[in-house]
Amino acid sequence: MSGIRFGTDSFSTYEEGIKKEWIVGNGLGGYASSTVIGAGTRTYHGLLVAAPKNSPGRFVLLSSLDEEIAINDEVYRLATHKYPGTVFPSGFNYISKFILAPFPLWIYHPGPFTVKKKVFMIHNSNTTCVLYDIRARRDGALLRIFPLVNSRNFHHTTRSGDISFSQEASPSGVKLESSNGFAFSLSSNLQYHSDPKWYYNFEYDIEKQRGLNFQEDNFNPGYFESKLKAGTSHFFIAASTEDISSLTLEQVEELYTREVYRQNLLAFNSRLTEPFALKLLRATDSFIVKNPSSGENTVIAGYHWFSDWGRDTMISIPGLLLIPRRFEEAKSILKNYSKYCRRGLIPNAFLSLGGEPIYNTVDASLWFIHALGRYFAYTKDFLFLSDVWETVDSIIDNYRKGTDFGIGMDSDYLIRQGPQLTWMDAKVGEQEITPRAGKACEINALWYNALKTASSLGTLLEKNVSTYETLAAGVASNFERVFWNPEKNCLFDLVYKDEAGNEVKDSAIRPNQIFAVALPYTMLSPEKEKAIVDRVEKDLLIPFGLRTLSTDHPLYKGRYQGDPATRDAAYHNGTAWPWLLGAYVKAYRKVHNYSKESLEDMRALLQGFNTHLETAGVGTISEVFDGDYPHSPGGCISQAWSVAEILRAYVEDVLGIKP
Repeated sequence: MSGIRFGTDSFSTYEEGIKKEWIVGNGLGGYASSTVIGAGTRTYHGLLVAAPKNSPGRFVLLSSLDEEIAINDEVYRLATHKYPGTVFPSGFNYISKFILAPFPLWIYHPGPFTVKKKVFMIHNSNTTCVLYDIRARRDGALLRIFPLVNSRNFHHTTRSGDISFSQEASPSGVKLESSNGFAFSLSSNLQYHSDPKWYYNFEYDIEKQRGLNFQEDNFNPGYFESKLKAGTSHFFIAASTEDISSLTLEQVEELYTREVYRQNLLAFNSRLTEPFALKLLRATDSFIVKNPSSGENTVIAGYHWFSDWGRDTMISIPGLLLIPRRFEEAKSILKNYSKYCRRGLIPNAFLSLGGEPIYNTVDASLWFIHALGRYFAYTKDFLFLSDVWETVDSIIDNYRKGTDFGIGMDSDYLIRQGPQLTWMDAKVGEQEITPRAGKACEINALWYNALKTASSLGTLLEKNVSTYETLAAGVASNFERVFWNPEKNCLFDLVYKDEAGNEVKDSAIRPNQIFAVALPYTMLSPEKEKAIVDRVEKDLLIPFGLRTLSTDHPLYKGRYQGDPATRDAAYHNGTAWPWLLGAYVKAYRKVHNYSKESLEDMRALLQGFNTHLETAGVGTISEVFDGDYPHSPGGCISQAWSVAEILRAYVEDVLGIKP
């Protein structure tokens, strides 16, 4: 797969170096992640952030490895840390290259030494391995590596008085047990020496900017040491929740080769060859995980802090799993969510990895039917379709009759729902930032699409689909009358009743209406679909997504920054989202009659992400961007539906590779 490389201009200052972050997943929801200069700037950074079995959530166990090489009276420290008022050490000054291909590789030049450092994780294991190749010009230097460890939920910070560690040391490593119940091991072909101490007052710049706790302490149990000989020496350090005491250098090198092969096999199996598509394909892998407790396949919505969300998963399935031809995993995920369906509702989220589901969403179930339709288009898997048909029927029946959270069909065949059930669901305390209780335009576009998809799939299974067709006809007969805004030549975003019982139509220009054009089954005339796309292009389109509100609206917020309340106020009131471009590209191509000009316009739009792949989360796509220029990225550095929908749109709608 294509790699990404940075030279010394990316590490010229600490401030420049922390703008770029990397992340490697382990297939369980755990990961290794930091900045390209190795400085932790988030509570979520760490070389081993584990997702242990039977412990809902993810936990920082190994924060960093601090390397130093001493020769005569000179000590070269490769680590970089921020403390109050200072950066020490400043090892980023020794970095000459950072390469991601497919795993992070650093090349340092401290004095007369060359250090190559590679970090990778073993798939389906809470194990991080670090490989070192160190070239020395002469004998006599001493290498020491100091592990800084912790034992906390990745949302939180720790002080030295909060926890304690016991250790069981051996020459090749150490087994650590924390007072809060976690056990993990460090192993190496360097010699381990116990020398416990605490390091105090690390500062995490990004958390400080976000108005969150940003200082903590980390524990150093001891250090690994070896003398360097002239020539090249090879070392490893591994950290794991498993027994790795017998691990050898040869085995770690073989594991690295195996992980590279697995990445290359994903590219081969996808049958994709176009360079931009392959870059995006590499970014998909970390989101597809097995729940460490149940073993069920699921999708992580975003790194660092999201767990698995039903809506995000269903929207992401085509790009994350169908385009890469990971059909068995797609089927497993659909089957698992089907199993959790309750009163016609697919779970909104499992708020902690391995936790219990919550169901407060109106659209996840409708996106489930859409995802099932796309799965069948790619696989023609009649047997699986038959297996989950009861879930499809349950969703439609419950939406028709009415189910939890005020979700149900009115006499005009349109779906209404209670508050905070669509994807625009931010709250500050009890205040709804984007109130959307009532009838939302995209929910009813999804409702119609679900009915027509169910009718089409049910016909293939020889089911009686007359009810679906009757309901779809009813939706189509009322959708335009209720939602069309003749003054702005687009859709009202929301229709609801005020406290006096009067009908109110919200004319805010939002991107939700794009789905009334982009979904497989739509209801409006070509002229009105073209008008919607034109309105969205004029008022909402930026190079990296669609704004969530037009700039002329009094509630518009152009910057996604500040403390949690300030950020939540902007989250769906101007902040732009990349995942919405997937629907926009499909709609744009459709209303321009799939012309050559529209193809090149959309190719250029999507390939604009080439520059973003080298900023923020290196090799992946951020959750959001500022609505205002220069459209800085924000939120999660790596978001599932961002990657999925840009890849899907590029492959299906630009390259024209469809089922």
